[in-house]
Order: sequence, then structure tokens, then C-alpha cells
Amino acid sequence: MTEYINKLLDRFIVQKDQKNYRIPTTDPYAEAAEYQAENLTDMERSVRRLTYMLEMEQPHVYPDEKIALIRTVQTIPEIFTEKERQSLAKEHYIHEQGKVCNINPEYMLLVNAGFDEKRVEISKELENSCTKEKETLLHAMLDVMDSIQKFAECYRKEAEKVGNKVVAETFSKIPAQKPETFLEALQFLRLVHYCLWSSFNYHNTLGRFDQYMFPYFDRERKAGTLTEEEALELLEEFFISCNKDSDLYTGMQQGDNGQSIVLGGLNPDGTESFNELSRLCMQASLELKLIDPKINLRVNKNTPVELYEFGSKLTRQGLGFPQYLNDDVVIPCLKKWGYEDQDAYNYAVAACWEHIIPGRGTDIPNINTMSYVRTIVDTLEQLPECESFDQYLELVHQSIREQAEVLMNQVKNVYMEPAPLMSLMMQDTIRTGRDVSKGNYYNNYGFHGAGLSTAVDSLAAIRKYVFEDKMISGADMADMCRNNFRGHEDIQNMLRYEAPKMGNDDDKVDELAVTLLDWFADALEGRTNDQGGIFRAGTGSAMYYVWDSKERMATPDGRREGEELACNYSPSLFIRCDGPVSILKSFAKPNLERVANGGPLTIELSDTMFRNDESIKKVGMFVKSYIDLGGYQMQINAVNREKMLDAKAHPENYRNLIVRVWGWSGYFVELDECYQDHIIKRMELAV
Repeated sequence: MTEYINKLLDRFIVQKDQKNYRIPTTDPYAEAAEYQAENLTDMERSVRRLTYMLEMEQPHVYPDEKIALIRTVQTIPEIFTEKERQSLAKEHYIHEQGKVCNINPEYMLLVNAGFDEKRVEISKELENSCTKEKETLLHAMLDVMDSIQKFAECYRKEAEKVGNKVVAETFSKIPAQKPETFLEALQFLRLVHYCLWSSFNYHNTLGRFDQYMFPYFDRERKAGTLTEEEALELLEEFFISCNKDSDLYTGMQQGDNGQSIVLGGLNPDGTESFNELSRLCMQASLELKLIDPKINLRVNKNTPVELYEFGSKLTRQGLGFPQYLNDDVVIPCLKKWGYEDQDAYNYAVAACWEHIIPGRGTDIPNINTMSYVRTIVDTLEQLPECESFDQYLELVHQSIREQAEVLMNQVKNVYMEPAPLMSLMMQDTIRTGRDVSKGNYYNNYGFHGAGLSTAVDSLAAIRKYVFEDKMISGADMADMCRNNFRGHEDIQNMLRYEAPKMGNDDDKVDELAVTLLDWFADALEGRTNDQGGIFRAGTGSAMYYVWDSKERMATPDGRREGEELACNYSPSLFIRCDGPVSILKSFAKPNLERVANGGPLTIELSDTMFRNDESIKKVGMFVKSYIDLGGYQMQINAVNREKMLDAKAHPENYRNLIVRVWGWSGYFVELDECYQDHIIKRMELAV
């Protein structure tokens, strides 16, 4: 790492100097009241919001930096008043905050053209006969480009004022013209990504960064105007820029901001796309040790073990990434779901791990969650009436079908605010005049599936102790769960720690997981949403491993009322594991190509397993084994329980301690206590 990068790290990450220039927060609904008074349309409001944000910004350029932009306006205004939002919610399904989010724009549609060329394209389209809707969108696109270009000009002037010739020269070219150098391309990307956040389009990932930025890197490298060392320094500065304003970004917690990049992946001809820029991205992340951008590594059965070893070096830093994505499972799954071959090979991830197609997918991959635990809780009262385990299992099957039906019926008539800037980076929007908030090529909805291991372990306990060993009657099992095991702590302890568990390579138990996942996929298969898309089943939990657990009574696996579930696609917190390989085998058995909406096998490994090069090789082989077994996503935490406990007691000593939470990494001391405690519980089972 160069002295220059060390200086930037100290300035922006340690000292957080950028916070000195922030404008105090304001009423987020103040602008909306004006928009309502002026009777502005939804599209007009969206344009005005971005214009307001950029005009309110106070440009600040450091004399020595090469990639500029810091956010000074802390409050992004809403475009609707609270009453208007309430009215919208009565008529529509509002996903999250009603913004276009969790998708991956095709940045190069704008970057590779430059605003001047894009204006010509739009003007030619306006010369043709246009519907009112199309004309409105095209003019909105022109307006947002004007606002962004004025903002860039303010930065050019500020750069000149402080004597920063590099930044001034860059902004004298972009965004009006397309970039010519790797530096200009990085600054252009930073500009449009920054403006997306200012548009309140959040959790929109950086996608296949190593693929779309490679031409700029490669052209300069071959021309001899950019060395590998210089490229690495620019990459590291860009990565640092992703962390400048991230504490202002929308998310459940600091770090949950969707700033992910995907590296490598199979090409349609079967060749590997991992390139020299991919390697430099991993090197940059290894040296910087920052939570953004999160690295996702696409792999397959032919991926060399050396790449897994490189990934394991990143994991050793405690970053919680890379997350591994198995092309051998994901690509065939996407094809079966109706994605065109070229798009299936071009997949990236949304904010956490859901698969999305850059520039073409307006899927809502996290639209809601199916609770496996609910299927157990809702059927326990009928357990005493069941004469066989199969009879009870059919009740669970029916519960899954009913829950899926409710979810599919809920997510209709979705409303999202117009997003003209995002639409500039989605394919065919100029030709069709269709704003991205109305959809694009792919408009599928994805459901998470939370609490699988708790449900599987509960079923295994019911089968063994109620129907096979007849140790506990169905009535007693239901009664104990209803009363939170009060007075039956000895039985609860047996159920928690001695009963069969998913994750110990027990075919009899694991087959229950196969069945539940298949039933979830069956319940959605062949059904279409009101956008003409399909419903995708997944194995992720997102925050529902905490949220859903609070609403659920005790379960037959010995879990107490309100006690958290396992995160994502992972073993129960109570498992006494036979070894890490047994976990891999158990979690590779289901038909994962049917539930590949997203949701990684999440494993905690003791940081002692990363102590030397030989250990790193073993971890690399461990990850490769899961991919070779047919697992489709995996993420690993290198953890130290004692360090986490000390961090809770003395947070001032651990400001840079990073952990993987669910589909993202964050600073441990900045997490809510419930997430800190859950991670510590997971560490107690670290293998």
C-alpha cells in the first residue's frame, strides 16, 4: 500500500474528515409539501428531488485527491407528504420505502456514451411520435443529466480553486464526454453512483465491476500509460470513496448498503472471465480491510484452488467476504426460470446475495419472506390428533402452500417512485419510454425462506420422540412449546443438544430439508405475478432470523420463545457439530437449483484456522469442496469469541472490527446489540 493511500485511509476512515463539511439534517417532508402545493407529477417530483440535492451540495475537493465527491447534504427529501404516502399504501403494495432499489444498473450505458452522446440519442427519439408517458420520461432524463452536469461543473471550479489540476481536468471532460482513461472512468462511475444515492435509489450494486471497467484498464496498460501499481492505487482510492458517505446510506445497520461487486464468472463459451483487474480488486480489498465494496466471487467446478486460497486470505482479515457464488448451479437455475442464456451468464447480485441481471432485471428479489418456523408453530396444536409422522408432515406441507399463497396474493400492484437517472442505465428504456419503476425485461419476485434448520430440527425431534421412541406424547410436545418449556427444562436441554440436527450429514434428517425446500419451490412453480414475472424461492433469511423469531413461540427443537433463528441457510445455533465437512454435506443435499433466489450457507470458522499458509490452503479446499458438492452460495466468518466479548465491553478499542452479519459486513461495535449477541452465539459453535 502506498503512502498516498495510507494518507487517504487516515483522512476518510480514521479521522473521518469528510464529516466536518456536512450540512445539518432537515425535515425530510419539507420539499414534499412544496411539491404537493405545486401539484407536481410523480416524475416531476423525482427530478426536483435530485436537482434539490445537487444544488444544496457544497463541493469540497482536497488538493491531493484524484477521485473526488463527498456528500454534505445528510437528508434526502421525500417526494410525498406523509398523508400522500398513506394514501398510496392503501392502493398499492409498497415494498420497503417505495423506491427503486436492490437492482444493478448497467452503468456503462451512460459512462461509455457520455452525456452529450446520450442527449443526442434522446433528442432523436423525441423527434419521433411519442406517447405522453414516453415524452415525460425522456425530458426527465434530459433534466437529470443537466442537473448532474451542473453539479460536476461546480466540482471542476472547486478543484481549480484549491489547485487540484487532476480533478479539475477530469471534470472538464466528464460527464459531458465519455472517459478516455481508467481514472476518468472511475470518477464517472463514482459520480453516477453518488447521484443514484442522492436520487434515493439505494442498494444498487456495482455489479460486474471487473468486466465493465476492464477495457479502460487494459487499454492504458497496453499503451504503457498505466502500470499495475498505478492501477492498484486508483482502485484503492475508488474503494475508499465507497466508504466516505456510507454512514448516510439507507440500510438496516451501518454496512447494509448494497455496495457489492462481483468478480469473475463463466462466459457463455465456457471460458473463465476472471482477469487481471479481478485480481487487483481482491488485492485492493485485502490491503484496505474496509467493509465496502463487498466482494462476491463467482466460481465453478473448474476454478483453481489458488483462487479459493486468495479468497481465504480476504476471509482471514475478518471481512466476512468474499461470498462465493457457484455458476454450475446458479446459471442453469436462471435458465430454467426463463432468463435468456446470455443474461444468465451475466448475472450479478443485488444488495446481499439475490441474483439480478445488470441493466435488464427489475426483479424484486427480497419482496417478502416465507417462515418455515411458522409452519411448525401453526400446526403444533394439531399434532396430538396425528396418528403418524407422515400425517403431521402433510399438515406442514399444507401450511407451506397456504403461506405461499398469502404471500403471492399480497405482492400485487406494487408502487415505486419514478427513477429517471436509473432508467438511463437500463436497457431499452429510451426506446420504449418505460421508466424502470414500471419494470424492464425481468420482473420476477423473490421470497426468502427463513428458519429452515429450526423447522427441520423440530420435525426430526417430533419424528423421533413423539412417533418413533414415543418418549413424548403429541399433546405434551405441543403443551411444552406453548408454555416455553417451563418445568421441563431437562427435556428442553435434550431437544436442544441431543436430538438429531441438520448439519451432521444424517441422511434421515437432511431429507426433511430436501422435502421442505422442494415444497416451497412447488408452491411457487408455474405461478406468475401481476408484472408477468415468476416467483423465485430462496434460502436467505435477511434480518428475519431476528424479526421472525420474536413472533414465534418455543419450538420442538428446544428453542425458547423469541429466541433467534440461524442466519440464512445454516445449522441451528444448538447443533453439536460432528465437524465442518458434515455441514457441507448436509447443506449440499437439497435440490438447490430450485431455490436459488439467494441465501448462502453461512459458517463461522475460528480465526485460529487461518494462522499460516498451510491453514489458508485447507480453508480454500474446504470452500472448494462445498462448491464441488453442488452448494450454490457460501460465506465464511473468521471469528474470535473472546475478542467480540471484549469489543462489547470496550468498543473504543475495536472501531475497525468487521464481521459478517447476514448478506453484508459491518463494524461490530456499530451493530445493534441483538445482532452482536447473535454473532457471538454463532461463534460458540465455530468449527
